[in-house]
Amino acid sequence: MTESQRERPLSADELLDIVDEHDEVVGQARRGEAMAKRLRHRCVFVLARREDGRIFVHRRTPAKLVFPSRYDMFVGGVVGAGESYDDAARREAEEELGVTGLEQPRPLFKFLFDTPQHTWWSMVYEVTCPDEVSPQAEEVAWCTFLTEDQLRRRLPEWDWVPDGLAAWERLEDRRQSRR
Repeated sequence: MTESQRERPLSADELLDIVDEHDEVVGQARRGEAMAKRLRHRCVFVLARREDGRIFVHRRTPAKLVFPSRYDMFVGGVVGAGESYDDAARREAEEELGVTGLEQPRPLFKFLFDTPQHTWWSMVYEVTCPDEVSPQAEEVAWCTFLTEDQLRRRLPEWDWVPDGLAAWERLEDRRQSRR
């Protein structure tokens, strides 16, 4: 085990704030317990774009606790206990992309992802990232940058994480309603 692995808790051991239907903290639990018992918590989703507008798209590793080996157009993850959405967005984006010094991701909207298996408040962000990234091997099995049109063409072809797909659909709906 490396020193960084000792310092960073295992994914299932991360302590999370448990929240109610209004996103108010009502308790805390370890991530593994929150997932096993379907306890509502908080997550961040960051759409990472290069300057040319291409979006970072990746396939999650098979070792992921939730939605292993599926594709995602967002980087992100759970918000730790006592952590703000904004702080989690920057931390998660820098960790997954393998970069430092990212600008603060811009908040876009929040929604409740709620299925019979999972429930979490989801804060969606966007950030400009460098052209060169070094994705975290524990999180990312494969990656590329796609244009929005390329991404849209792959939506029916690839097995996407359901929460990321829900965030993408809401983002697209918001864009359509502004036109």
